[in-house]
Amino acid sequence: MRSERGWPGVICCFVLFIAVCLFLLINKDVAIIRSPGHREFGLLLFIIPGVISGLLASELALLKTLLGAMLAVPVCLLMIRWVIEVPRSLWQELAWLSSAVFWCALGALVCEFIWTLYSAKRGRE
Repeated sequence: MRSERGWPGVICCFVLFIAVCLFLLINKDVAIIRSPGHREFGLLLFIIPGVISGLLASELALLKTLLGAMLAVPVCLLMIRWVIEVPRSLWQELAWLSSAVFWCALGALVCEFIWTLYSAKRGRE
């Protein structure tokens, strides 16, 4: 029963990761701010699946979030290469998706940090 508790977090991260990826691929104006450096602030949206997954899988939230994100990467890569046809190389897409996994994991780490602070405060009282 205990091992079944984290699967909603993995599934939620998987689905939300693909949804954010699809949103950013369709709405390219959100993903890339047109400036001399071409900054991609849209990658910060990948924090959302990490936070939600971290809230659903309270134990081992980072591991469950990474599992969901890593399972979603091949699906997103297939969407990018054959459905939407973005004119970038495979290596650029893999680097972009690796950045997305990083931001997703950062969202789960923020949840774990807040959960640890909350638990420590409750322990002192």
